[in-house]
Amino acid sequence: MSYTYPSGQPQGTARKVTNRLREIMIAELIAINGYQRHIANSYMINVNEVWHRIMLDEIRHYETVLNLLRKYDPVQYKASLEQHEDYLKPKSPMQLYNPSYEKQIILNNIREDIKGELEAVILYEEEIEAYSSYKDIKIAIQSIIDDEKEHTEHLTQVLKKYENEQFIYIKEKGKSESHKHSKP
Repeated sequence: MSYTYPSGQPQGTARKVTNRLREIMIAELIAINGYQRHIANSYMINVNEVWHRIMLDEIRHYETVLNLLRKYDPVQYKASLEQHEDYLKPKSPMQLYNPSYEKQIILNNIREDIKGELEAVILYEEEIEAYSSYKDIKIAIQSIIDDEKEHTEHLTQVLKKYENEQFIYIKEKGKSESHKHSKP
């Protein structure tokens, strides 16, 4: 059984501080994967730039929480110091990906991302009080919450811009279709 819901979001049921941090890391990984998938399947440069900036924030969030986890979990810290054999091997080439642009509904992807940002805010705000005796964690989580709220607003502005353009296109297309069908 997966610890996460089918969409991948953590259940938010952890009690230990270190496991609560892991829940946040899971949520951040899901966000990173989502933004990466959307960028790979879009040729809309402006939208991809927004997604990329937000994805970099999500990577930073993941790294921040991982560092906190290492601070409070000695086994995690020890494991981070070990040199793994595969790290020393030459890097293999990146696998090529051929997206199918015509099947993508970019505005739905943006809505999905807004939903994910809102879910992150809810999860993190519900959890922040659990860190009352961990000032460093509480400060880091509050900073992440603030970023997630900013992401929500940024994505909403992008969505509104493209929804308006889509509405105008559909309206104009409808006018031209009605002119084709009307008889002189």
